Amino acid sequence: MEHNVYQLMAEKMPLMSKSQKKIASYVLERTSTVPFLNVAKLAAEAEVSEATVVRFAVFLGYSGYPELQQAMQHAVKQQLSTTERLKMSSEMGEGREQAVYDLFHSDQENIRLTMEQLDVTAFFRAVEALLEARNIYISANRSAASLGVFLQYYLSVMLGNAERVGTVENSAEQLYKLGEGDVVFAISYSRYTRSTINMASYAKQQGATTIALTDSLLSPLIPNADIALTASSQLPSFIDSFVAPFSVVNALVAAIGKERMAEVEERLGKFEDIWDELDIFYKEERKT
Repeated sequence: MEHNVYQLMAEKMPLMSKSQKKIASYVLERTSTVPFLNVAKLAAEAEVSEATVVRFAVFLGYSGYPELQQAMQHAVKQQLSTTERLKMSSEMGEGREQAVYDLFHSDQENIRLTMEQLDVTAFFRAVEALLEARNIYISANRSAASLGVFLQYYLSVMLGNAERVGTVENSAEQLYKLGEGDVVFAISYSRYTRSTINMASYAKQQGATTIALTDSLLSPLIPNADIALTASSQLPSFIDSFVAPFSVVNALVAAIGKERMAEVEERLGKFEDIWDELDIFYKEERKT
């Protein structure tokens, strides 16, 4: 949806039922914190039933609460600085122990939402594109760099043609042959890194296949993505939750390994010989 979700709520307020008005009023008074509440928590805070919250989302034109929550998060994350998100997370705490468990529950919810919303067709298109790629370039910056490092490591072990790239300006030498047959895998989460967006845009201009892994279809990466993968990253904290994105990356790696089982086994066998020769891994010394 192109409109501002909060403006939409305000405009539709006169048409709402009494319970829906309670939810809208609660949300509009707490636009910085409500987007990070699950349906049960919002229902409890607004003193309505969970079913009423779901019907409220549908009334606004969304498929359900997850889509409404996604729109609210997109709106607020674009405006909040990291410092503001830190302040928000501290205000939402309900005690030290409960805060820890809330984070675990949030990550469970992220995986559940990601599973429910997974575009399986797009997922296997990504697998096929990576398998057929001449070269794979992975663009993931700032906190998302952890996802890029993990993906690049396993693709390099299995396929041997993956490398990480930085900004377009600093990666000119790596990208001078970029074109058809190559794949650029761009990963970015709100507040979205401009260099990753620029990399995806440049790759598309050069005719490379672009794969995006991001938090929603509202992400600025999506317009430049030939294949779009989303993974939920909702977390009531100043940090990004990458549990669900890592699950998607794990699934991609596993699917590629399954498709190229014989080739991957041969490569891993050779690597094992090298690792053993160079004494890479710790081995417990036998006592004599």
